Amino acid sequence: MKRQKLAFTMAEILLSLTIIGVVAAITLPSLTGNINERTWNTQRKALYARFSQAISLMPALNSYGVLVDGDTNNVAQTFIADGLSKVLKVNNVCDSDHLEDCGLPNKITPFTGSIISPFPKTLSDLNASITSVNTATSANPNGQSYTQKNTNAAAFETANGESIAVYYNPSCKGELFNISTNWDPAQARICVNFIYDLNGSKGPNTMGKDIGFISVFYPSDSVVVAPMPYSRDSGNAPQIASSGGKSGSQVCTAIDGGEYRLPNRNELAALFINRYLLEGAGSSNGSHYLSSDIEIENGTTNAVSVSLYSGAKIRKSRTASLPVRCIRR
Repeated sequence: MKRQKLAFTMAEILLSLTIIGVVAAITLPSLTGNINERTWNTQRKALYARFSQAISLMPALNSYGVLVDGDTNNVAQTFIADGLSKVLKVNNVCDSDHLEDCGLPNKITPFTGSIISPFPKTLSDLNASITSVNTATSANPNGQSYTQKNTNAAAFETANGESIAVYYNPSCKGELFNISTNWDPAQARICVNFIYDLNGSKGPNTMGKDIGFISVFYPSDSVVVAPMPYSRDSGNAPQIASSGGKSGSQVCTAIDGGEYRLPNRNELAALFINRYLLEGAGSSNGSHYLSSDIEIENGTTNAVSVSLYSGAKIRKSRTASLPVRCIRR
């Protein structure tokens, strides 16, 4: 008997390759995206750890550079050269007119999808309400106001290849500002704000992916936060939920398998400082967002909220429903 030889025909092979190619075209972008997301998240946490350790080794953060009318406002460069470079490996320092020479992109995509361009070169470019804000309205003509001197940004590259923009406020305060009132602007407490690009100008240059921020509050005993906010608000909720309802913490832990949390007051202040990265330049969000912090006033325990328009703190009832913006740490 002759043994029959079995083989695939050319048509069958081509059909199989076509099917494999179609499946690969569908699944590879998703797989690559997931790998990038995990890589960025790991790198972000490592960068935060390095910066937290470096800041803890520095003396008072409001002692670098002097602001004088008519000066060139190079205090951010002074902060890098005389302070940060002593505790952290710093490469290739750039002034505000040459941020791209340190690998920073010319365009950033915030959560809203609109484009921020050029890259913010000053504190007011980062957020106009940092240097000047007025809460007076027709209903409240005696509303509070806050102003401070605008300063230029600077930038540097790390030994690991990240590009970092630095926004420095040499006038930052160590004590709470007007704690006896509801007016307590985050602007007074922010000493340094960093915007990082984890892979230089390669792309996608998008907030929540390779772009993020680290904020440092108080000149002594500094608090370093690096919240990565959820891409959008998560509705309204109170600190303490009524029967059958959800608290702000429960709303956040229900997102993406419990990865998100309700921000504390300083993390919300960091969201205010960097609000253009969330909502695009020119945003005017006046909402007071719920934090996980509390304050006691006249024996009553209140929830602390922070305005993303003015940076002001305000106390609310813990059962009051407020907008929620969840974050990852």
